[in-house]
Amino acid sequence: MIRTRGLRYAYGETAVLDGVDCTIADGEFAVVVGPNGSGKSTLIRHFNGLLEPDEGDVSVNGRPVAANLVAARQAVGMVFQDPRDQFVAATVAADVAFGPENLGLSHEEIDRRVDTALAAVRMTDRREERVDRLSGGEQARVAIAGALAMEPDHLVLDEPLTSLDWPARQTVLDHLERLHEAGTSVVVVTHDLRDLTELADRLLLLDDGTLAAAGAPADLRDDLPDYGVRVC
Repeated sequence: MIRTRGLRYAYGETAVLDGVDCTIADGEFAVVVGPNGSGKSTLIRHFNGLLEPDEGDVSVNGRPVAANLVAARQAVGMVFQDPRDQFVAATVAADVAFGPENLGLSHEEIDRRVDTALAAVRMTDRREERVDRLSGGEQARVAIAGALAMEPDHLVLDEPLTSLDWPARQTVLDHLERLHEAGTSVVVVTHDLRDLTELADRLLLLDDGTLAAAGAPADLRDDLPDYGVRVC
């Protein structure tokens, strides 16, 4: 479970999150929606300690994030909006292996995780290719594989479908659905709900740094266009 209580955060004098209370249940598919500047990306960056709250608490699996950043980052896999922001190695396999290597795992365990993660995103046959020569959709899949290789309890993705063509979108969506069915919590940040409504168990609507509403997609659907969220 991921939980925030009274979460406040500001960039300088500008408040971005203002007392956000939210919970992501184990195995839930949650979609965080809201207009640009509502605090969506800032919120999720607190889930694994990339940002530290000005006020309030953040916990993962019952443990405060600040108490053990390594544990939080193992439990919460993060995929950024632009996959290139998280690549650290030249080739596909080397990049996916980077996280497990930093956990001090055995070579056998690292190889197993890399093989499993690449198979999950259907990139097994691309392992020796250079990351910078892949298409945008392929890079997105490698970024997801890198997060999966950490074997997180929760996978958090910031606008993962942005700029992807339809085949790439469908591949990513299919994989997220399989992860959810296997019991992994999935959190997707977006302002565009197309293709995600049927997958989501619950929506969290942020507006001006506050949690404006939370509930099933069908219950919030009619209100979302007023907040700049694309529904169809």
